[in-house]
Amino acid sequence: MSKDSSAFVKIRNGFFAGIILVAPLVVTVWAFSRIIDAVGGTFRPVFFFYLPDAVRNNPNLELIWDILATFLVIITVTCVGLVSRAFFAKIVLSTAERFIQGIPGVGAVYNTVKQVVDTFGKQNRNLYNKVVLIEFPRKGTWTIAFLTNKAQGEAQYRAGEELWTVYVPTTPNPTGGYMIMVPAKDIIELDMSVGDGMKMLLSAGAFVPSWDKSLSS
Repeated sequence: MSKDSSAFVKIRNGFFAGIILVAPLVVTVWAFSRIIDAVGGTFRPVFFFYLPDAVRNNPNLELIWDILATFLVIITVTCVGLVSRAFFAKIVLSTAERFIQGIPGVGAVYNTVKQVVDTFGKQNRNLYNKVVLIEFPRKGTWTIAFLTNKAQGEAQYRAGEELWTVYVPTTPNPTGGYMIMVPAKDIIELDMSVGDGMKMLLSAGAFVPSWDKSLSS
């Protein structure tokens, strides 16, 4: 291929690449200007009808009206985009979820994972403010649990001692569990984070978070 032909091919390819890039912008600007003209042309007579003649004959009034129409169109298009984005995203997610739940075996796993995420999401994670160690379900056997409250109410008062409320999840599906009140003296507060405690539960103890004994109080 000669140098002239190679240069022509490059120019041709550059031209078509420019069209591909510019065409959407031109179409957008054209459509946007038509919308602005439609909005301005539709409401301008109604708006101008109530203005005094001195104001109506001002040459700058049409420019001001076009600016207002532009802002109105921008706000309207933005609102429509936000609403449609949320609406279509919800439809897509809902359809995908139904599809996954319809797959034998996979649906059960998906539902379990979803329950775990919902239970230990950011909002609910604040409920579990500390990982603790308690003897459960009997003396001599230990399990990790999540401290949920130290408040002393009627139940604690009638028990006659300081009780802390803890949540003992089941493993490996922590969406089920037990809410129990344990004497504060029988609860051992751990240094591990809530996230590490969740990982340990979900792995049925296969994951053991690292711990520096020298940092323990």
